[in-house]
Amino acid sequence: MFIGLDLGTSGVRALLVDGKGRAVHSAEAALSVSHPHPGWSEQDPADWIAAARTALRRLAADRPDDMARLRGIGLSGHMHGATLLDRHGDVLRPCMLWNDTRSSEQARRLDALAGLRELSGNIVFPGFTAPKVAWVAEHEPEIFARVAKVLLPKDYLTYWLTGQMVSDMSDSAGTSWLDVGARAWSPELLAATGMRPDQMPALHEGSDVIGRLASGVARDLGLPGTVQVVAGGGDNAASACGVGALAEGDGFISLGTSGVLLAARDGFAPRAESAVHTFCHAIPGAWYQMGVILAATDSLNWLSRISGASPADLTGELGQAITTPGRVRFLPYLSGERTPHNDSDVRGAFIGLDIASGRIDLTRAVVEGVSFALRDSLAALRLTGADLSRVLAIGGGARSRYWVELLATVLNMPVDLTQKGEFGAALGAARLAICGVTGAAPADVMTKPAIAETILPRAELCAAYERAYAAYAASYPTLKAMP
Repeated sequence: MFIGLDLGTSGVRALLVDGKGRAVHSAEAALSVSHPHPGWSEQDPADWIAAARTALRRLAADRPDDMARLRGIGLSGHMHGATLLDRHGDVLRPCMLWNDTRSSEQARRLDALAGLRELSGNIVFPGFTAPKVAWVAEHEPEIFARVAKVLLPKDYLTYWLTGQMVSDMSDSAGTSWLDVGARAWSPELLAATGMRPDQMPALHEGSDVIGRLASGVARDLGLPGTVQVVAGGGDNAASACGVGALAEGDGFISLGTSGVLLAARDGFAPRAESAVHTFCHAIPGAWYQMGVILAATDSLNWLSRISGASPADLTGELGQAITTPGRVRFLPYLSGERTPHNDSDVRGAFIGLDIASGRIDLTRAVVEGVSFALRDSLAALRLTGADLSRVLAIGGGARSRYWVELLATVLNMPVDLTQKGEFGAALGAARLAICGVTGAAPADVMTKPAIAETILPRAELCAAYERAYAAYAASYPTLKAMP
């Protein structure tokens, strides 16, 4: 038996699978996020351990016989977080999360340095780890002076489980300290933020075995002391492992809190100016690229909060089939935007509101705006040479058939829906554990899910949505120019 332990922004999920990767059981524990100031987003790493312990103990209580046969644990988690440790391994301050934008000025300064994009393969986004640590150096110098090691969020759980301070290539690629092409820490990139190589964790591929569970942790969780822990991957790389997106032409679209359009790549082909992320994959010798928007279902959740209706009720009012584009336009920049604008300061807007506009018009505008933002990501990916002809839809938003049909039409490509079952980051982490512990090849373990249905573009509506997308794209400069 194997476990995929996924650290999400809102909770920890532990997925138990058998040796063939079939899901057996799962357990979850919730997390909260602190926003002490505008643009700040933090979590206490101690809460990650508490949630992981709860989820793992629940699995042990529910499936004691299966857990007694546990051989390996793989981890996945949200990327870019800055978990700062002192020389004793103690946490120095709350972790700044992926959607924390306080370091926008530090990111701009780093991104302007000659050669930085070429080494890292990416723009320095405010959400990345390096500018966050640069912010700490400027605003909390007494803490910066005590930093002995910087760990990414899931890697702090690995430290708890094994006592080892390590990271994998896919997660480390989102720091702006990794030479993504060479798959190694860059002394030049580290020096740009006053950091040293010895302050970085040891690097591994995602399926590398890190070590066994620490004896005290094994006793605390009631797990065998022989359980091995593998390095795992950042959440999107792990999700790609979970859906079998390993090679050129494979890709998925994720409608979660943020929105992701991901394309697996056989080689390293960065084009930083497109604001596409070019990262190492969690499997050796592979990379992936993705466009990222910061508020996908989060935009719908925001509308839910202010309207008093649940997200499911809101999308349910739209029906099952799309019609012509709505008159109200929504720009989903509620927390700024990454692809293609790299703009942490811009904020969202409704355009074209009318006295007759109702809730259903706002909902339609929100799902259209998020879909148009993902179309921006598709255009940016194509600039890098990524060749996507169809995608798999995952994430909570994919439960809305209306939204999936809209995406197929806006992207003008088939969108596949999976049969019911497990896939995504937790499964990908478990698959990495299977590969690491058993030596199985990733291609044999990380197979694609069975497809329940393929949603085709509505050909008769493609031209109308193309015009609506053009109007959407033209709105950003106007919005940006507003005081």
